[in-house]
Amino acid sequence: MAKESNLKNMALVLTLVCLFCSAVLGGAYALTKKPIDAAAAEKTAKAVGAVLPEFDETSYESVEALGKTYNYYKAVKGDETVGYAVESTTSGFGGNLSLMVGITADGVVYNTTVLSHSETPGLGAKCSTDEHFMAQWKGLNPSEKILKVKQDNGDIDAITASTITSRAYTLAVANALAVVAALNKEEKSNE
Repeated sequence: MAKESNLKNMALVLTLVCLFCSAVLGGAYALTKKPIDAAAAEKTAKAVGAVLPEFDETSYESVEALGKTYNYYKAVKGDETVGYAVESTTSGFGGNLSLMVGITADGVVYNTTVLSHSETPGLGAKCSTDEHFMAQWKGLNPSEKILKVKQDNGDIDAITASTITSRAYTLAVANALAVVAALNKEEKSNE
């Protein structure tokens, strides 16, 4: 004989289903957390290596600048600082655009790479694949260029049909340069 459906029985069944689903999700999280963290650490290490000149070791630090906390890696070769790799995030067209910006000790952009983005495929997403756009950041000396896209009277060529993404990328680089300038100023005052 089937039990009669009532509020008490439905609440009990729903609670048991929720507990079971929570246990499955918790187990999946526990199984995948370490591999996901390891993959993220490897991706970050690759990005640091790609945006900085040759170095022996790096140290991970954070700094308050421009009203935000920025994470950066200070790269050292021998006893000399060769540069900084700054994680810089701004808002693009589709959401956050996160870059790793490599800046040499003398304040020149060595290279940049996209860590993550939510830009439109085929348009803003080209910020991580467009050779011309990415090449203009290599060796960029901010004292010789206006860090704005050409539509805003600057020197940066925007990605075709992706001005908002190009502005966000440019702002992320400019923010990273400001962070390194503040770090250099702080180091000189401590000497």
